[in-house]
Amino acid sequence: MAVKKSDLYSSLWASCDELRGGMDASQYKDYVLFMLFIKYVSDKYANSTDLEPPITIPEGASFADMIALKGNPNIGDLINTQIIQPLVDSNESLARTDFPDFNDPNKLGEGNDRIERLTNLIAIFESPDLDFSKNRADHDDILGDAYEYLMRHFATESGKSKGQFYTPSEVSRIIAKVIGISPKNTVAGTTAYDPTCGSGSLLLKVAAEAGKRITLEGQEKDVTTAGLARMNMILHDFPTAKIVAGNTLANPKFLDGDRLRTYDYVVANPPFSDKAWSNGIDTGRDPHARFSWGTPPRKQGDYAYLLHIIRSMKGSGKAACILPHGVLFRGNAEAEIREALVKSGYLKGIIGLPANLFYGTGIPACIVVLDKENAAARRGIFMIDASKGFRKDGAKNRLREQDLHRIVDTFARAADVPGYARMVPHDEIADPKNAYNLNLPRYIDSSEAEDIHDIDAHLNGGIPVRDIDALDRWWKVMPSLRGQLYSDLRPGYLSLTLPVADVKAAIEGHAEFQAFTKAAADVFAAWRTRTAAVARAFGLNSHPKEFIEAVSEDLLESFRKAPLVDAYDVYQHLMDYWAEAMQDDAYLVAVAGWAAGAQPREIVKRKNKEGKLVWPEPGDYQIGKRRFTSDLVPSRLIIARYFAADQTALDALDARLAELEQQMTEALEDGAGEDGLLTEVIEGEGEKQKITAKAIKARLKEIGRDADLADEREALLAYQALIDEFDEAKKKRKAAEEKLYAKVHARYAAFTDDEVKTLVVADKWLATIDARVGGEVARVAQSLTTRVRALAERYEKPLPKLEEDVETLATRVAGHLKAMGATWN
Repeated sequence: MAVKKSDLYSSLWASCDELRGGMDASQYKDYVLFMLFIKYVSDKYANSTDLEPPITIPEGASFADMIALKGNPNIGDLINTQIIQPLVDSNESLARTDFPDFNDPNKLGEGNDRIERLTNLIAIFESPDLDFSKNRADHDDILGDAYEYLMRHFATESGKSKGQFYTPSEVSRIIAKVIGISPKNTVAGTTAYDPTCGSGSLLLKVAAEAGKRITLEGQEKDVTTAGLARMNMILHDFPTAKIVAGNTLANPKFLDGDRLRTYDYVVANPPFSDKAWSNGIDTGRDPHARFSWGTPPRKQGDYAYLLHIIRSMKGSGKAACILPHGVLFRGNAEAEIREALVKSGYLKGIIGLPANLFYGTGIPACIVVLDKENAAARRGIFMIDASKGFRKDGAKNRLREQDLHRIVDTFARAADVPGYARMVPHDEIADPKNAYNLNLPRYIDSSEAEDIHDIDAHLNGGIPVRDIDALDRWWKVMPSLRGQLYSDLRPGYLSLTLPVADVKAAIEGHAEFQAFTKAAADVFAAWRTRTAAVARAFGLNSHPKEFIEAVSEDLLESFRKAPLVDAYDVYQHLMDYWAEAMQDDAYLVAVAGWAAGAQPREIVKRKNKEGKLVWPEPGDYQIGKRRFTSDLVPSRLIIARYFAADQTALDALDARLAELEQQMTEALEDGAGEDGLLTEVIEGEGEKQKITAKAIKARLKEIGRDADLADEREALLAYQALIDEFDEAKKKRKAAEEKLYAKVHARYAAFTDDEVKTLVVADKWLATIDARVGGEVARVAQSLTTRVRALAERYEKPLPKLEEDVETLATRVAGHLKAMGATWN
């Protein structure tokens, strides 16, 4: 049975985090990621038959040899000398500084503590689920995603000053897409460069968009992080990528002769506002002429990196760089550089991002997009304010799939979107009132429109026409609905033609409204039919990422044509479900196939931290004392399709049990209290009160046939009858459930691929997505009803009517007080 992808990641993280102890996450990551690296290269290259494998694994230096070191008193030193050093000696692309010291007492502890910690760390990576011998080289692999997962979690845990080695995946994907690289414009000689490459995630996203083996080069100031990047390249099957350590600004390593090497694509996420950028640089005599537009402030290095990027671009090169928002509006030297940048025509676009996205800082940032091609003819800068599109993810904000897609689509179309994006002419930017200030709010008003109360309407009644006109997008789709809901009252004001309570029914019953909901349903139904065919064609060795890209893009394009519904909101429902469950299902099918992937796995009791045997997860169904679960096909799907009658019988027994429980509760409440007939057999207090059969039996024996206690005896016997019936119903239910689960268990073993496809594709995937998309359409539809009602209720009673009501109520209160004999001045 294949392991769930998400379970693999989370268990890997949990195990590693548990072993970390008091070590800082920014240091511990080096040990964990090395383990992932040595496991991968051993699986992939240790027994390679290639004449020149990308990585050479010397004899005695594989992961299998590390396993043999578990428990050895000298384990740390032996890993250093027998595993790491031979690897470095055999591979020019690796350096000893890439890897941590496994014998460091300050980080790993002394004596037995270090032996135990390293032994346990190796054991984590011994899991048979971590078999990378068949790892794919198409960016659709568990290994690369596992590395990303661990990097993100370590960045989260590393704190403000130490999380800069990782650029959030979603931001990296946006950058890779907006620079325009794709398989169509990529050849073997295409080059990409990151001057501050961190762990290399940005470069790898560019390579993924290219879809080909392009040349990747990067420089990273931190030696250890440069090692992470080198490992990351190998783990993602880009072993020829060249990553070097060093200060890019003071000592750039990628040169052609004495000049900076230039590239087709440059991407970067440099350290924000680097205060030490100028160390080792004579800006007045820079051999690479990077500061001809001006010298950035000594304590603000953002433009220093941007100028380096510009000099590293070919004559038709493209680039994108993440910078703090301050670069758009700060004055003095930066204002001069910014003016020169705008005048050069290189600045193609600016994308404002939400605050608190990055691990090194909480300040908002932007993506500056550069393009030297046709720069002289460029007459404007395309600006996007995407600062409001995100979701909370723990302490950080995170871009949703829909936010990413909306940004990329809008940038590609370069079309104005009110409140979100516009092409701003150079003339407007150069105007003295703006003076080359590029702060996005100057050009895009993304503020929410205020819901202003109309004083005249409050005084004299009526609903302002301007508020109804603001619902114009609805009236365009339902032109006659407006006339049915409103009539003229006086110039500029309307009245509702029906009571507020009837608004919802009137809107939902209108033919045009029903046509709108039907049109949305028809769009989804057509997509569902197409997707069912694509999903059923998916199978063993298929590519999950290609599959979700195809069906999600189809959904997005389909709903672009549907009125009123935001296609990106619909798209997000699918992508959320993909992340929650569908992705795991797809990977199971790709690895094991449909019928094999559906087979249940038995859940075995394990010891917890206290040494007590517990079930590690609840399980889906139980036969005797054995628990089972199937991640791909939960038992409920099998029951619903094949054993509905059995479930109905179970439901009836559940209903009877609930009914008997209610009767016993009511009988207990009636029989409690000082004079209650059941007081003598009630045990416990408050909500924990109960009556047992044993207590009833003892009390009946005690009172015997005493005529004075006949009523109590009758009450006791009645309660005993309820207990007996409840116990009997419970036994029947247990027997029925065991019989049902036995049928279910047998059904799993008999499944064909087609039967599993029907259960998963129709009953699970598409049914879930249908419900969520239907809920989105209903939410959109409800928004009209809510607004119409809110406006009607707001102006329902004008001031004269309110005053009249107050006077009437005051008179009534005064009458009551007078009748009570109260007096006042």
